[in-house]
Amino acid sequence: MTLIASSIGKKLAMALSGLFLVVFLTQHFVINMTSVFSESLFNEISHFMGNNALVQMILQPILIFGVLFHFTMGFVLELQNSKSRSIKYKSYKGSANAPWVSRNMIVSGIVILLFLGLHFYDFWFPEMNYKYVEVMPLNPDRYFEEMIHKFESPVRVGIYVFSFLFLALHLYHGFASSFQSMGLNNKYSKAIKSITAAFAIVVPVGFAVIALFHHLTAF
Repeated sequence: MTLIASSIGKKLAMALSGLFLVVFLTQHFVINMTSVFSESLFNEISHFMGNNALVQMILQPILIFGVLFHFTMGFVLELQNSKSRSIKYKSYKGSANAPWVSRNMIVSGIVILLFLGLHFYDFWFPEMNYKYVEVMPLNPDRYFEEMIHKFESPVRVGIYVFSFLFLALHLYHGFASSFQSMGLNNKYSKAIKSITAAFAIVVPVGFAVIALFHHLTAF
């Protein structure tokens, strides 16, 4: 049995892919946060990221693969866990045995996956169409306007904020669990849990603030 095929191997792969996505999420958050303080800086960074060959041809495909791999592995582990529950406990009390978020990672994962579909529809597909289908001339100052145009809709902003809530729930359990799956249960466990919990709150709330800020200042 190979490592990836074993239960431990799958959990380790899930943890590593999750930590990889946390790195991307942090980078994405920092870039988006600049839009609140400086339109020109946001345009400059976005233009660099959108036209850098290393980012577009290497890092972007790796990121897309990482997303698909992480969520596929999550579904596989959920199915595996469901099949292994051959004994049903008559007196099972959900929240008394495990927090809701840990028992419903698949639910929060599905919400996040649906949100990513919307996010790709809003930004990634138009970007690919702009550069590779219509082949429009490069405009380094278009990114900020394109973003606030999306956030003019209260419905879209509401969906984004709702999705960020589930992102927070997913991160709150998943981020800390990634270190546990890697065997990092030591004297630093308490500090790791505190840091990951703070990250799970600050980053999703920050994304929600960005969306709400641009919605409220777009008029």
